[in-house]
Amino acid sequence: MPKKRSDHLKIFLGMFAGIVAGIVIRYSGLSFESIQTVVRYVKPVGDVFMRMLFMTVMPLLVSALTLGVAEIGDMRRLGRIGLRTLGFTVTVSTIAVLIGVTLTVIARPGGAISLENRRMLLERFPVSALSDPEALKSGDRGILDTLVKIVPKNPLEDMVRAFDPSYAGGGILAVIFFSFMLGVAIALCDPEKVRGFKSALEGLYETVMKLIAIGMKLAPLGVFSLLFSLSATMGFSILAILFRYVAVVLAALVLHLFGVYSILLKTAGGMRPGLFFRGTADVMLVAFSTSSSNATLPTTLRTAVETLKLRRDISRFVLTLGATANQNGTALYEGVTALFLAQCFGIPLGFMQQIFIVVLCVLAGIGTAGVPGGSLPAVMMILAGIGVPVESLGIILGVDRLLDMSRTVVNVQGDLTAAVVVNRYEEKGVSGF
Repeated sequence: MPKKRSDHLKIFLGMFAGIVAGIVIRYSGLSFESIQTVVRYVKPVGDVFMRMLFMTVMPLLVSALTLGVAEIGDMRRLGRIGLRTLGFTVTVSTIAVLIGVTLTVIARPGGAISLENRRMLLERFPVSALSDPEALKSGDRGILDTLVKIVPKNPLEDMVRAFDPSYAGGGILAVIFFSFMLGVAIALCDPEKVRGFKSALEGLYETVMKLIAIGMKLAPLGVFSLLFSLSATMGFSILAILFRYVAVVLAALVLHLFGVYSILLKTAGGMRPGLFFRGTADVMLVAFSTSSSNATLPTTLRTAVETLKLRRDISRFVLTLGATANQNGTALYEGVTALFLAQCFGIPLGFMQQIFIVVLCVLAGIGTAGVPGGSLPAVMMILAGIGVPVESLGIILGVDRLLDMSRTVVNVQGDLTAAVVVNRYEEKGVSGF
């Protein structure tokens, strides 16, 4: 616990120091050319940090999504509990993303950016041709053509060129489709015959998690560099935009946590929301301080059995699976972030594209790692899927740790809510979910 808190403190210090140093430089009276020179020497540290995250995206996507779908497929063999957990996960994750997307569309936190600052962003992070409104209207990049290209002819080529703006293939979406179908195929195979392959994927997944952990060691310096670069060139305006973004994410998380979960607990779980939240206070504290659903799992299991009086077998199955697959808060955050960055760049997203974001976020929530920073590669995947420069994720990295801590609380409480609902349906023999 102290180590995790120390990591949080270092990142917050890096964020604060980067903002203060950038603001001091921005309003020091130096010429804009001199400020740009300073930024050129500081920015490479942030670029290295971003590249450390970039290199994990493809292996994490293939291993996590494939294993997530394969495990959900296996749940069919486990009967009603598996199907009910799956139904809860998909339904509630979809509600979470819709809440986040709706609030972002209404509040438009990225729409407040000035034309001058937008021009700076476009110079620093060139927008993919996929985001050009005229290109989206053309038959070459139309919706039907995009749907066809989601099915890859060569998944390896799509992996290699996923972040290439000039690539006309399916890119990241094709990799998602390939991983999804690979997981379905594994679930339908004889478990004995695919055991070795699943073990290899699990080994790849664990290795990538370690790579992410190593990369996150650079987070304090990386966050300092990225926020220094932004605040030195854009001044206080970038802070105002980030404040609006954080406010939208937190408002959506609170609404989902105390609104949606309370309704589900009362109607589907047969439990008073007040009793539930009082009994799980320790879980929320551990989740907030560790930013990890997996690290919180022992406390979650103990609370489910000893405090909420849920069946041990149901709690173990639902909560263990939920630590990876039932990431409601993360899915919500990913949807808000994708729309926010699209607004910052002035990228128009139609109704169907916003629905597409919802689907991507639900899928990403299934495969997102329940560890600190585990959602960042998933956000990169979604940004690439809608044509937003993935490097622009650096804009929000300084505030991501606070949001990571907050959305982990929603993730873990979602797991416990699922356990309450499934437990009641199993004990009472109620149909549904």
